[in-house]
Amino acid sequence: MGTLFEGSAINGMKLRNRFVRSATWEGMASPEGAVTKRLIETMTALAQGGVGLIISSHAYIRREGQAGMNQLGLYGDELLPGLKEMAAAVHAAGGKMVIQLAHAGHFAAEKFTGLTPWVVSDYEGLATTPRHQLTGREIESLVAAFAAAAGRAKAAGFDGVQIHTAHGYLLSQFLSPIYNRRDDEYGGTIENRSRIHREILAAVRREVGPGFPVLCKINCRDFAEQGLTLEDSLAAAENMAAAGLDALELSGGLPTSGRLSPIRQGIRREAQEGYFQEEARAFKKRLSIPVILVGGIRSFEVAERLVAEGTADYLALSRPLICEPGLIARWEKGDRRKAACLSDSLCFGSARGDRGIYCVTGEEGRRAGDDR
Repeated sequence: MGTLFEGSAINGMKLRNRFVRSATWEGMASPEGAVTKRLIETMTALAQGGVGLIISSHAYIRREGQAGMNQLGLYGDELLPGLKEMAAAVHAAGGKMVIQLAHAGHFAAEKFTGLTPWVVSDYEGLATTPRHQLTGREIESLVAAFAAAAGRAKAAGFDGVQIHTAHGYLLSQFLSPIYNRRDDEYGGTIENRSRIHREILAAVRREVGPGFPVLCKINCRDFAEQGLTLEDSLAAAENMAAAGLDALELSGGLPTSGRLSPIRQGIRREAQEGYFQEEARAFKKRLSIPVILVGGIRSFEVAERLVAEGTADYLALSRPLICEPGLIARWEKGDRRKAACLSDSLCFGSARGDRGIYCVTGEEGRRAGDDR
């Protein structure tokens, strides 16, 4: 394996280091999902801060798939002007940017969309409000919507796309036995439960061509009773790699994982960092495409070890870069103190408060809060 600050490439997309900004809901788009000045400034700061690859927050590819307030959208051509401006700003700052394509499914925000959420399977106990179980024809339209969104991303000047199939959103629900109780060709075996992922990959490839990077974010496990297992996740990943996937980011857990969730608060010791690394080693043994590891990485030494030992090819961070957009540049200049992030996740509460995400407890967060 190489070092953290050497150049590399994913399907021709040249990257200056092995650090990735994992997709993070910023809560900074307009109510209609359009790019705003604040969102552009946030992305530009990450590029200036040395991040090798920036992955945008989950962008909903259909109206009923919106997950939260002020979420970035990619559902229509009317959003292209702002998306073009954001991609151009990141490039001007020396960065590379991939946009994440998502549909929230069961966890869609009805209060924002006014639409009934789409689900893989509708069953008693799933929700207290109505859900709509996808028909075969609607699955075809969903596949087409992902492909159309990828085409918009390419037209807007992004360097690639990432398909979101983690954290209990719609494509994650197809993989999970908790949510997928279908008895047709999209249910039952993992071969069937990952069928839509292969169909989306094929449709996206037809839309963007072979030289445009297509990534995926997947749950290595659901960390929930009767949820997606490591072995089934590995099988799904192998299927996607064979279908033309360029790189895979590993995450895990559902909004309902509760005490089984691996995501840790208050990370203080190196032993607490990289909480999906065991699963990453299993993926590296089975896949020939690059593996991106996210999850609690706070120390340069841990990041260096994970790449040097071959656990992962790239390392992704979320909360540390909310606290310190310039963290990677600081490490590259030789200041190897661990990230200032306290892992308290209070930053996500700020986004829910309609002010956009920022570090509530850090000095930069205090300044941002004073400005708002």
